[in-house]
Amino acid sequence: MSLAASIIFRDLTLGYERRPAVHHLGGTIAAASLTAVVGPNGAGKSTLLKSIAGLLRPLDGAIELHGASVAYLPQQAEIDRSFPISVEEVVMLGHWQRIGPFGALRREHGAAVLEALTAVGLDGFSRRPIRSLSAGQFQRVLFARMLLQDARLILLDEPFTAIDARTTEDLLRIVARWAAERRTVLAVLHDLDQVRAHFPETLLLAREPVAWGPTREVLTPANLARARTMSEAWDDRAAVCRRRSA
Repeated sequence: MSLAASIIFRDLTLGYERRPAVHHLGGTIAAASLTAVVGPNGAGKSTLLKSIAGLLRPLDGAIELHGASVAYLPQQAEIDRSFPISVEEVVMLGHWQRIGPFGALRREHGAAVLEALTAVGLDGFSRRPIRSLSAGQFQRVLFARMLLQDARLILLDEPFTAIDARTTEDLLRIVARWAAERRTVLAVLHDLDQVRAHFPETLLLAREPVAWGPTREVLTPANLARARTMSEAWDDRAAVCRRRSA
């Protein structure tokens, strides 16, 4: 069975309290693709991922997921690490979608946790409290949890921000592994050199789509300048516009 999933955006408009954050996005994230979402601050990148993950309903238009079980990694700043929980317990949550909140954990579930921790370079960390970890170590834990989720569609929101270069390299290898398994990966990123090196497809957003396609064709000086201009000119007080006529 193919692990690939695709996403179709149909004239999608997203926002908060009826204020727009993404306007008129239409197109398809192809199955088994590796796509970066880039753009200026406030361009709607994280909003788009939240909506795909089902955490935000569209103001207009629609998102269609085909063949998708979804694993979503939010920004670290959105995660409370003060809760007294161990590395093992966090990773174990990756089993939740399959066994449910009341399902029985078996020996093989624990073995899978240890295997995932080994895959992200955290042998011997299973009993450590998460509050004791560095930012890079905690991101490795979250990637281990996603390995157990075994999802077809993987959403990553700024996964390499504020972590060390070695951790970034190791986690990029996990992303490459997902790509080799023909999973669909969509990642919000800021480092354009990183995008050029590792992500064949790119969506450039500035509240509206600026360019979308092969990374080398999207990340041109002209497109990046246009995205900055569009972002600077955006009126946050604008009313929600209606669906464009066909």
